[in-house]
Amino acid sequence: MPIYKAPLEDVRFVLDEIVGVGQLSQLPGYEDATPDLIAQVLDEGAKLCEEVLFPLNQPGDKEGCAFENGVVRTPKGFRQAYDTYIAAGWQGLSCDPAYGGQGLPKLVNAMLEEFVCSANLSFGMYPGLSLGAYNAVHKYGSEELKARFLPKLVDGTWSGTMCLTEPHSGTDLGIIRTKAVPQEDGSYRITGTKIFISAGEHDLTENILHLVLARLPDAPAGTRGISLFLVPKFLPKDDGTPGPRNGVACGSIEHKMGIKASSTCVMNFDDATGWLVGEPHKGMRAMFVMMNAARHAVGVQGLGLAEVSYQNAAAYAKERLQGRSVKGAKFPDKPADPIIVHPDVRKNLLTARAYTEASRALGALVGYHLDLAEKHPDARQRQESDEFVQLMTPIVKALFTDIGSEVANIAVQVHGGHGFIWETGVEQYVRDARIAQIYEGTNGIQALDLVGRKMGQDMGRLLRRFFHPLQAELEADMENEALAEYAIPVAKAFGKLQQATAVIAQKGLKDPEEAAAAATDYLRLFGLVALGWMWLKMAKAAGARLAAGEGNTTFYDSKLKVARFYMSKLLPQVNTLFITIMAGAKPLMELEDAAF
Repeated sequence: MPIYKAPLEDVRFVLDEIVGVGQLSQLPGYEDATPDLIAQVLDEGAKLCEEVLFPLNQPGDKEGCAFENGVVRTPKGFRQAYDTYIAAGWQGLSCDPAYGGQGLPKLVNAMLEEFVCSANLSFGMYPGLSLGAYNAVHKYGSEELKARFLPKLVDGTWSGTMCLTEPHSGTDLGIIRTKAVPQEDGSYRITGTKIFISAGEHDLTENILHLVLARLPDAPAGTRGISLFLVPKFLPKDDGTPGPRNGVACGSIEHKMGIKASSTCVMNFDDATGWLVGEPHKGMRAMFVMMNAARHAVGVQGLGLAEVSYQNAAAYAKERLQGRSVKGAKFPDKPADPIIVHPDVRKNLLTARAYTEASRALGALVGYHLDLAEKHPDARQRQESDEFVQLMTPIVKALFTDIGSEVANIAVQVHGGHGFIWETGVEQYVRDARIAQIYEGTNGIQALDLVGRKMGQDMGRLLRRFFHPLQAELEADMENEALAEYAIPVAKAFGKLQQATAVIAQKGLKDPEEAAAAATDYLRLFGLVALGWMWLKMAKAAGARLAAGEGNTTFYDSKLKVARFYMSKLLPQVNTLFITIMAGAKPLMELEDAAF
């Protein structure tokens, strides 16, 4: 049976010593968000995930969702768990108190999301989609829409979805066909079919609010002609309770590789009543509020699965007896040594841990800047934080989900044949992790976003939000003898990133295929440098604690050793990536289409 314990010690280390979470309580609206309160909140969230959500994960995978006569039933125990979740106020953790939320920082919510995704990713999809819908309506909805619908999303009695994809249109939303016809009362009639709609139909809430992309009759072609509409499953009555059924129905659910307890639906809108969110033909702007938040959240999904996969791999490696150490028996009183003595197993475990812990630190740093971008009183700081978040969003989404898949596969490898068997639990993480590299924009799309939009935006202004603070930190740390072994490898890798950036920018101006061909390798190179920066920060903090004789010395000593592993065994991948980037587009593009 699989195991999971929320990594509270590591989360506190990241929040307190890497991000500086104490500064959040100085922001307007976050005065109560002290480190002590945040620690208490996360302690309670950990209990919920360990004791309520995690025990449902494997049974939910085995049972899956059921679809019959237009009704979707979630697995046994999910409804009770959801009721527990919303009764404790977790749905509104970071939502506006004006609509019943608790108003805590987005960073705190991101940490909770990691726990939820480790414990039960399928369950986490339902409240996660609702939060995305809340974000879009909160920012772009009319006061009437917000007053009518947000309290229900915040308290979790109603849920939300994102309805983008159509059968003929995946990422290319400019060719969607769903229609919206204006009515005299200010509403719209929505007609069309959407596919791959997560949480589109289920039995957890009394109503579901669909945010639907559609075209008005006078819409311009392409993405400039897309509008966003709120379409409820049941039309609300004057007293706020669900009224008559709207013209929206689930046509079927998908039979999937993973996240089987999360319903993925075909949704049919037939003259359904909806209301415009934001301005006509400006739906993509509003939808990107949902999508960017979702991309960060999907990155956290990858992180959560990496964490639970690592925990199970490490536990198994310390228990499984097989073979002897190549240097001689380390446990001569046992019939064999535990497999953790073998260098290859240790390499797998250290790879998983190094990626996971650095991803947590990077994800927390981005979450911190999300809060600064919204709450900081200084306009310049808000802009700089927002630009940092814009730059890092495709990296968090693509890198973390790639890592989640890699670490899940590592867990299977460490388990050997037992990892391939359902009962041990780790093969589920491989299946669950795979979708995260695809939805909310495939990782290839994220890479194109990074090189095609973020890299050159305003003459590289977004890049400076990463390059300048890293450069300043490296210059200081390389002068510190105790930090040189961590700072110098990062500085060398950063140099490769700077070179690759310049080459891609130069080649891309002449031939856009050059930039596109380099995009995926460039994102990975960028991500490895970003994780190296996080390990430099963690090594610095851990070293200072050890020098002062403070705290858990085993914890801090382990940080230094894992940092050393990352610098010597994982960060050097930037050299190969740099070579492949320099090879250009020709090796990819010269083979004729017919020859494939």
